[in-house]
Amino acid sequence: MQWFTTPDQWLGRLVFQRALAVVYLVAFLSALRQFRALIGERGLLPVPRFVARVPAWRAPSLFRWRYSDRFFAGCCWAGCAVSAALAAGADGALPLWGAMALWLVPWLLYLSVVNVGQTWYAFGWESLLLETGFLAVFLGNDEVAPPVVVLFLLRWLLFRVEFGAGLIKMRGDPCWRNLTCLDHHHETQPMPGPLSWFFHRLPRPLHRVEVAANHVTQLVVPFLLFAPQPVATAAAAVMIATQLWLVLSGNFAWLNWLTIVLALSVVRFPGTPPPLPQAPPWYAAVVLAVAAGLLFLSRGPVRNMLSRRQVMNRSFDPFHLVNTYGAFGSVSRVRHEVVIEGTADAVPRPDGDWREYEFRGKPGDPRRWPRQYAPWHLRLDWLMWFAALSPAYAAPWFSTLVERLLENDPATLRLLRRSPFPPDAPPRFVRARLFRYRYTTWRELRATGACWERTYVREYLPPTRLGEADRG
Repeated sequence: MQWFTTPDQWLGRLVFQRALAVVYLVAFLSALRQFRALIGERGLLPVPRFVARVPAWRAPSLFRWRYSDRFFAGCCWAGCAVSAALAAGADGALPLWGAMALWLVPWLLYLSVVNVGQTWYAFGWESLLLETGFLAVFLGNDEVAPPVVVLFLLRWLLFRVEFGAGLIKMRGDPCWRNLTCLDHHHETQPMPGPLSWFFHRLPRPLHRVEVAANHVTQLVVPFLLFAPQPVATAAAAVMIATQLWLVLSGNFAWLNWLTIVLALSVVRFPGTPPPLPQAPPWYAAVVLAVAAGLLFLSRGPVRNMLSRRQVMNRSFDPFHLVNTYGAFGSVSRVRHEVVIEGTADAVPRPDGDWREYEFRGKPGDPRRWPRQYAPWHLRLDWLMWFAALSPAYAAPWFSTLVERLLENDPATLRLLRRSPFPPDAPPRFVRARLFRYRYTTWRELRATGACWERTYVREYLPPTRLGEADRG
């Protein structure tokens, strides 16, 4: 079965598998640290309420069989343990079937999390991790050389990630076509990083070059992934360099890092492959059957890419086996932020003692410089960006968030950087106000030390006390 495997890619497979296991580990740790406040029994969108109203076939999950915060935490800890073991190379110490079973564990566990995570897990990189993780199950271990068909499916996935993102830009906001989107993007992106201010202040001609280079990387280079080596490796290297540029310019959870991991599966690393046995017939049969099924399911993403009404980040099956990707089909020109404040005053006067809640990643205090969090995913901070775009995005959970702040709920407060109220003295009232944020100029930065300048826009939520939040 010489045609079925390619020994030259053994080192690329090894690097890909270890890096993917690290991404899995970050994903499970992120879920473990945030789930109680977001989807736990007293979360903003509780899992038990969700599974009671959504059919099992639409969202298969272990948590339909049983849910408790303790059980959810146990599944996350199990995912962390298996991911760490895979990162350390545990699959290489197992027979082929055992390695496949071990890779299946984090996929099943994370699928269970995503399918009950609701809006908190409605991001493209969740589906991307699941699709990548499913392919990793069939990539094999040291008992067999990497299967050609699985490596092809990984390239096909990387192609869809990049080409889909390029198409949605060209079909969406005209600023991508006239090369001006980066005049705004670094300032208005969901969660800026520590270097985003500097990227925004680059000369505008350089922004045009960035956009043009992005179009080449996403619309031309992906086709070279299917070229012979070393052309495919060069194409992957261009994508890796582009993704590292994006890592420096913003905080996009593990999207950029996972795309880099996918590109590593294409790279042919130097070195002589060790002697590897031939693939057993049962393994070849399983891999070919799975590949045929995935190619059949790819009809949905292909039709979506060819459609003038292309959509971003959609799953075509409840197991997230084949998905469509894309980001920033439109770019905001103005940044708005929801600022949440509380007061201990008995009467909530507009000029009273209102104290601001500080989030970890989203902009708040104009003098507080953004921090690097990616690949960590701050889910509440991301959803607060959507809430600023339109209250409709936050309607299912915002009133419950206010109620939890009025209660000084420990799990909710752990999602924040700082609460202005001590644990034993919750606020009497909480309000939310909408501000416009813009980056300061070089002169303003030197004069004030503030990277943001903000202007009050309007009231987002009037002063609310406990018992009123759920009616707001």
